[in-house]
Amino acid sequence: MNVTELRCIKCGRRYHPDRGNLVCDDCGRQGLLEVEYDYRNIARNHDRDALAAVGDRTMWRYAAFLPVTPGDRRSGLLVGGTPLYRAQRLGQAVGLTDLWVKDEGLNPTGSLKDRASALAVARALESGYNTVACASTGNAASSLAGNAANRGLRSVIFVPSRAPAGKVAQLLIYGATVISVDGTYEQTFALSETAIEERGWYNRNAAINPYLVEGKKTVALELAEQFGWKAPDWVALSVGDGCTLAGVYKGFYDLVQVGWVDRIPRLLGVQAEGCAPIYRALATGRLEPAPENTLADSIAVGKPRNPDKAIQAVKNSQGSMVTVSDEDILDAMRLLGRTTGIFGEPAGVAGLAGLRKAVASGLVGSGELAVVIMTGNGLKDIASGTRAATPPVRIPPDPEALEGVLGAAGLG
Repeated sequence: MNVTELRCIKCGRRYHPDRGNLVCDDCGRQGLLEVEYDYRNIARNHDRDALAAVGDRTMWRYAAFLPVTPGDRRSGLLVGGTPLYRAQRLGQAVGLTDLWVKDEGLNPTGSLKDRASALAVARALESGYNTVACASTGNAASSLAGNAANRGLRSVIFVPSRAPAGKVAQLLIYGATVISVDGTYEQTFALSETAIEERGWYNRNAAINPYLVEGKKTVALELAEQFGWKAPDWVALSVGDGCTLAGVYKGFYDLVQVGWVDRIPRLLGVQAEGCAPIYRALATGRLEPAPENTLADSIAVGKPRNPDKAIQAVKNSQGSMVTVSDEDILDAMRLLGRTTGIFGEPAGVAGLAGLRKAVASGLVGSGELAVVIMTGNGLKDIASGTRAATPPVRIPPDPEALEGVLGAAGLG
């Protein structure tokens, strides 16, 4: 394992990995920790070109950049190795000549969150835990439950009662103990933290546990490899707690440190207009709780716990943030589906909606190479998919009625 220490991003205090800290002793929950590596050792002992011969296409092919020791952790669900599509028709609709979509909805439980949960389960097993727990609006929950079930761990999941039925169904099928809380995500998170601390479960809450960003960063490592170790100009993605944005930055940062890529792409973080605390904090310098008023449940986080890392990622990458309306999101669901055949949930396509807005405003140039990370499969939230889609045409079993419908559709 190439981890050297954990560093508080607030005060700079450093901790040995064996101490088991998740946050800084001095700064508390405001002192999130950053995992640091021996980049010189990685550069000396690992060759990026040698990865081409590695048969394992999962996230574990990047073990040199992960905080786990060698062992059987790589067994389990096949997380990572998701496709990167060049989306020419989508690009034309958005106004870009070189647009790509990274489809994270094809991970085992249907979202990018599998990358963090696979790492959480690996570390829980290494540390001797038999129960893992988290609070989630849905995707982190289902990914943890699925990955835990695969490795024989118990999972306890706290979700706000507004969580989509499809995601809750996943949790139940995976055998998780599901606690549905009649309250906000903030209240749900607080309840989970109390229970985790009192009962000594492994804490999978990504906004607290610094190792989970390391799992999420593998999407950036994978992107770089898929582009032949070249960084795109822009990477657009949705933002809730801020952990995924921080993870994408960390992945490219790691690659720059070992000389595998020459720069970090500009990051475009996208929040829903009805829940945009990190967007506002970037603009004002003050983080204030926001209402959770958006259909994009996976990014409906009114009091994010990882804003500092997210804001640093935007600033350090010379990127930006935008907000989009729920109607923008629904339109992006339709546009993505009709031009690429990819079905994304609302939070999954928010990055696309934001990129479209950024191109229209001139923030992103039409000739720049941009990637949208589509973070979650649309089958997780059928109600929103149905709302976005045009309803089917109902007719009697009559050939003349059929002819009329087909004619109106230009298929006559």
